[in-house]
Amino acid sequence: PSMHSSQNEQDSRHHAIASKVPMLEPSDSAECCSFTKLAYSLSEEYDTPVIIRLSTRISHSCSIVDTQDRKEIDLKPYEKQPSKYVVLPAFARAKHPLVEERTKKLSQWAENCDINRVEDNHAKIGVIVSGATYQYAKEALGDTVSYLKLGMVHPLPVDLIRNFANMVETTYVIEELDPIIETHCNRIGVNVIGKELFPICGELSQKLIKKLMLHQEDEVLSLDEPTPVRPPVMCCGCPHRGVFYELKKANVFVSGDIGCYTLGASAPLNAMDTCLCMGGSVSGLHGFNKARGAQGEKKSVAVIGDSTFMHSGITGLIDIAYNKSNSVVIILDNSTTGMTGHQQNPTTGKNIYNEPAAAVDLEALCKAVGVQRVTVVDPFNLKQVRTVLKEELAAEEPSVIIARRPCALLKTVKHNPPLFINPEKCVGCRACLGIGCPAISMKNKKAVIDATQCVGCGVCVGLCGVKAIGKQEVVS
Repeated sequence: PSMHSSQNEQDSRHHAIASKVPMLEPSDSAECCSFTKLAYSLSEEYDTPVIIRLSTRISHSCSIVDTQDRKEIDLKPYEKQPSKYVVLPAFARAKHPLVEERTKKLSQWAENCDINRVEDNHAKIGVIVSGATYQYAKEALGDTVSYLKLGMVHPLPVDLIRNFANMVETTYVIEELDPIIETHCNRIGVNVIGKELFPICGELSQKLIKKLMLHQEDEVLSLDEPTPVRPPVMCCGCPHRGVFYELKKANVFVSGDIGCYTLGASAPLNAMDTCLCMGGSVSGLHGFNKARGAQGEKKSVAVIGDSTFMHSGITGLIDIAYNKSNSVVIILDNSTTGMTGHQQNPTTGKNIYNEPAAAVDLEALCKAVGVQRVTVVDPFNLKQVRTVLKEELAAEEPSVIIARRPCALLKTVKHNPPLFINPEKCVGCRACLGIGCPAISMKNKKAVIDATQCVGCGVCVGLCGVKAIGKQEVVS
């Protein structure tokens, strides 16, 4: 909900419904632990996968957890069962009735299980909640209402909901995103108030529930002036920055991907046109150029990180080579998986435990799939990036540019001393701001560099026409 770090507000409960598998939704850290153990038990008892649904709010919350002792289960012997594990139509047809019967049994289990419970406060109003909305409602409404807390959100119980609705005069369903529980209630003949009152988009909150149900608003303290927006930016010394700067200058269509470099879409670089999913940049460029032909080929590139390329970019590059798409793919090789926590990937020479492992040679891999033009550039060398980009866009065959320099946040990276802007030379033209480095700002109509942030990468030096940027002069 609210797409804090995702492309959509896809309600994952639909996946459980479509897959016809049970889904549990914990409402705090303790339930995350206990529901996970329960999920394994249900999986064994009913011979089914089980989905545990976590929203952002539950994943980021903290609460007391009784971990108890871990129960070790002996590994079961493998039994050959082609009719179960080989999903041929003939086998699958026989399995479908079993899946439907399993859903009925799980529905019966949901009627009396401990994780679906009624909290009867002898109130006229009842609310049906699950996950984070249970916590929101409890804080906003307290004991003024009765609760039906659903720990299993698929399949949903029938009699339990009907009996709860009969206990109260008015029943509300408070759920984030789509009206899954509300639709179920309507289908079984239980009248509820749901999306007619609560929004279908975004996260709910204690304040919003109190406002909509009790018509109360808490006093909010605020500043007289609006708080300045602080959007995420690439780090100082990020190797991706120079590439995007040159792509913007070249005025090319940039098919983007998922990673730190997605920030290349933000001002002042504004150098990314599309971004959908991991690997989508390469296949997207392939389709773009096949549709537009020579008109698109000379003015378009794809950008993808080394980790993302290994994850799902290779197949797109194979399609480009196999289908003779005259496309330029730029692999931004920063020697790590930057955005999600600096994990290793198959190109780094170490596994996820930081142990030595086989390293994929990106240059050899690209040539092995059929791309003969593979060039490595230093993204801090803007002139080199500019020259190679121009050459590869002009080529009449697929090509790959590998922009290779490690992430500035890696412990193994040694930074240079911070740079300095000579105020006597600076003319305040703001050209250095075009790179979007957070260490550079304006003060008294002159550009300045924050020495506590600058890592001395030197990318900004070439942007200054009056040569005002250089090393800090040491006065003896």
